[in-house]
Formats: sequence, structure tokens, C-alpha cells
Amino acid sequence: FMSRWTIFMFIPTMCALLQPVETTSAHMFCGFISAATARLTVSPSSSQLFKDDFVSLSCEEDDSSAGWTLMRNTSRETRSQCGDEFGRLDGSSCVISHIVLLDSGVYWCESREGAISNMVNLTVTGKLSVWMILQSPVLPVMEGDDVTLLCKTKTTPSNLPAAFYKDGSLIRKQPTGHMTIQHVSRSDEGLYKCDISGHGESPSSWITVTGDTLTCLCFCKKHTTTPPPTSTPPPTSTPPPTSTPPPTSTPPPTYTLPPTSGLSLTSSSASFVPGLLPVLLTVASACAAMLR
Repeated sequence: FMSRWTIFMFIPTMCALLQPVETTSAHMFCGFISAATARLTVSPSSSQLFKDDFVSLSCEEDDSSAGWTLMRNTSRETRSQCGDEFGRLDGSSCVISHIVLLDSGVYWCESREGAISNMVNLTVTGKLSVWMILQSPVLPVMEGDDVTLLCKTKTTPSNLPAAFYKDGSLIRKQPTGHMTIQHVSRSDEGLYKCDISGHGESPSSWITVTGDTLTCLCFCKKHTTTPPPTSTPPPTSTPPPTSTPPPTSTPPPTYTLPPTSGLSLTSSSASFVPGLLPVLLTVASACAAMLR
């Protein structure tokens, strides 16, 4: 499921699954919900760049009326805006034709109301001793996707044998300078770098693995029942019946478990079905406890 879609499912009679309560019915709504925002994209898609490279940064907007602007923080500038202190505006993109070392920093999109997008940390390499970068995804990677890392040098072909490291430990040596991680999971999240013998080591890049957040809302209803009358001997004398108004109908009380109770699960399309079970069990236990 893509995070920008909202998908609801109706799952009846699951709230009281663990500790069922007599005369109780329950329903649960679950959905993937995300607020409209902007996403910062970088072309080429790499958080590491060589000095004098061309780079284009764009704010992909879900709400164009919010007035998103590209901002950055560097060692030299704080909260500078594209078109004023750096780069040039080209339609909805910010273009830096010849990036330099001082362009290293954190970039993001910001709306007029102060909302911000994802942040991207760009590192520019220009020293002769480290003319090497690790080309890796700028944006968070969805669970289940494949990720390719490329170890690149400025002055030599990019198909040289390379070693790849995660969190400082060697994970693989590849003969052609690139490595693919298939079906990434949360355990693949971390700090990656590479080196090529005789050419040095790249800076490190953080790779984030993410999924959709599942939020559940549980509605539990406890029904009142009237026990059947007990058998009694008929009275010796029956008084004349008195006229009484019919009893008023009282709706059964409804108990609502708000979604702020921590009943959420991070899942992706690949792991959604098995990942839903812990949520159902947690909601069931909480709902049953409320109805006691």
C-alpha cells in the first residue's frame, strides 16, 4: 500500500476475541492514513555528490496552495532559501549547477504555515584523497523493496571491485562496485559506506527503511438483556389491570476505544496480513477489559 492512499477495512466481532464478554458485539475499523504534505526529491537520487556535480531539488506537493519553499542549513548559513542565498529557481525545482563543498548541509521543503517535509542531508566530496562516494537512496525505502548501492569514484570507472560496510562492519565484497539488498527489512536500516582498494573510502550515508502505519479504532457495544420471568402460582384474586404507559426504549451504552490508546502497527504491503494479528489481539484485550 502507498502511504498517500487511505484504505479502510471492516472487521466484525474481533474486539472481544481474547476475553469475550457475554452479550457484547464489537467492530473495528483499520486504515492507513497520512496527512497531505510535501516530499523533497533529489536528482540524481544520491545524498553524496562530487564537487561541480549538477543537482536538482524539488518539492513534490500534495497541496499546492500551501506555498512550499526549499530551505537549507549549512555550516555557513542557517535557514537560507533557494533563489536568494543559493541555487536558482527553475519552475518548481531548485537547481545548483556546480555544487561546492560549502553546499553540504540539510535541505527540506517548508510551507507558509511552517510545516516541513522530509529532510535530506547532502554531502559534497571534493578532496583528492576522498574522490569517492556511495550512491544510495535519498528517500526512505519501503519494506520489501530492493535497494542498490553504488560505489563511485570521480576519475576511474565505477565498476571496480568494492567492499561495502554497514555500521562499521564488512557485509559484502562485490566485483563490480555495486551491491543490491533484496527485500529490505527494518534490520537493514543503518549507516553504510564503501571502499575501493587503492582509491580510499566513501563518506557514510544513513539508509532509512519505513512502512505504512496502521491505525485501528474499536467500537464495542454491550447489550442489556432482561431475564425471563420465573414461574409463580396464579393469584387468588386478580385486581383490575391499570393502564400503564409502555416502557421507553433505552439504547444500549456504547464504549469507544480511541485510536490514541497506542493501538497502531507499522506494516507494509509485504507484511500487512500477518502483522495485523497483534493489533487485533491487543484491541480485543483492551475492549474486553473496558466492558467488565
